[in-house]
Amino acid sequence: MTLDSRILTITDAALEKLLEIRSTEPDADELAFVLAVSGAKGDDFTYTMHMTSLDRLAEDDILEQHGELPVAMPQASVVNLTGASLEMSKNLLSPGLTINNPNSPSPAIQTDGPPPDLSGPVAEQVEHVIRTQINPAIASHGGVIELVAVEDGVAYVRLGGACQGCGMANVTLSQGIESSITSLVPEVRQVIDVTDHNAGDNPYYEQTKK
Repeated sequence: MTLDSRILTITDAALEKLLEIRSTEPDADELAFVLAVSGAKGDDFTYTMHMTSLDRLAEDDILEQHGELPVAMPQASVVNLTGASLEMSKNLLSPGLTINNPNSPSPAIQTDGPPPDLSGPVAEQVEHVIRTQINPAIASHGGVIELVAVEDGVAYVRLGGACQGCGMANVTLSQGIESSITSLVPEVRQVIDVTDHNAGDNPYYEQTKK
């Protein structure tokens, strides 16, 4: 499937390199360059890149034409590749293709603006941060978080929606949720995800209560 607007930008130098790589294949004119998000490392995505025959692309792959090069992206990767740029690395110690991507595996949690009212008990403060700072941010990714309990400086939270069972849940917790709560509520030193990402119940938290 093709779109009217571009998802990916490819610099002239990167496009020249890709065409050079493709030219070494016997069926070069029948090959498309495939770029996909494969996972996450820290707060950055990881990627897979390869050439494949046009007739082997999935029906729902998004196809863009960059000069003489067809570029395919799996449907599931499109939202995380939108606005990204494929460039040649300027690092002499690590030459080759590099991706400059404004998107992140963990949704940005905004703490700008008026500070939240954190004058109540610790649990109420954490609940307020979740309601006013965190949930509005992860809602754009289809996620939601709820506070289960606060005990001895540890906030126990449960992730729901798209966050439950998500392979990037740990990234979202460590890069956004925990840092926001611990910075705004100093009495909390740690945030623990008690979600059972394989089912609806929560055996982990029940075990910690024994």
